[in-house]
Amino acid sequence: MGGGLSRHELAAAVSEAGGLGTIAVNGAAAIERELTAARRLTARPLAVNLLLPFARRDWFEAAAGADVVVTFWGKPKRRTPGIWIHQCGSVAEARAAQAAGADAVIVQGVEAGGHVRGKTPALELLERIRVALPAGYPLLLAGGIADRGDVRRALAAGATAAVAGTRFLLSRESRAHPGYRQRLLDAEETILTELFGAGWPAPHRVVANAATAHWLGRDPRGPRLNRAINRLSGYGARYMPPSPQLRLARAQRPSSRLLSPIGPTDDAFPTLVDAGPLYAGETVARIGDIRPAAELVAALTP
Repeated sequence: MGGGLSRHELAAAVSEAGGLGTIAVNGAAAIERELTAARRLTARPLAVNLLLPFARRDWFEAAAGADVVVTFWGKPKRRTPGIWIHQCGSVAEARAAQAAGADAVIVQGVEAGGHVRGKTPALELLERIRVALPAGYPLLLAGGIADRGDVRRALAAGATAAVAGTRFLLSRESRAHPGYRQRLLDAEETILTELFGAGWPAPHRVVANAATAHWLGRDPRGPRLNRAINRLSGYGARYMPPSPQLRLARAQRPSSRLLSPIGPTDDAFPTLVDAGPLYAGETVARIGDIRPAAELVAALTP
């Protein structure tokens, strides 16, 4: 859950309840600020999630203050001295992460919400990776986790732990915009698309809104021209200052051809509820309430 949807409030609540709460914000100053705020709320371990297409050196330096650093979407490489977990979508990527010194990997199934690295159902990919890596190597499962039964199935299949994103997106402590939350509560299905790919041309799973209704026809990935523009915009995106990205997000409308991957947080532009990505995994169809994070941790614990 990136892009500021999971900040100190949610991370601290999850960790205090016995899980591993994760902070996912952009920029070294924001990482330091959220970690400091979370440490005031809990003495338990905390994680920071970093997206490799955008993370810079000072982001890693700030994230090193967390107990765990999680990386995603890029060549696995150790950049911090502490516990490092890399999220993977294939056997090859999991092998590369283990060889690079990752202390564990997150196995992401195609059911997952947000940006989707995997192309295989979570439990099937877990089995393939479990066989491919050394016995006892820690594997966390992401995708398809919404209740205690899902966690039990993950553990029975060989996972060390389970990772839940969409379920905690619908927690009281998440920073999702109220309109975003309501769309998730109303959703019965998701779309795997490439529509919201300005600066990050990668598949992502969302629920429908005005932008998907405007642009998505027979091909759920989006129009060919939109995807070509997204690919071109991806070059050098890591070095683009935040202000142009925010201007793009502020200006975009459902009919805009260039749509950013910035999701609608509660302090962002409300137009993003209809013009931005409403990230969610397939489990959204099974979630019908908003609850405190501590209750969710208890409900997920076998």
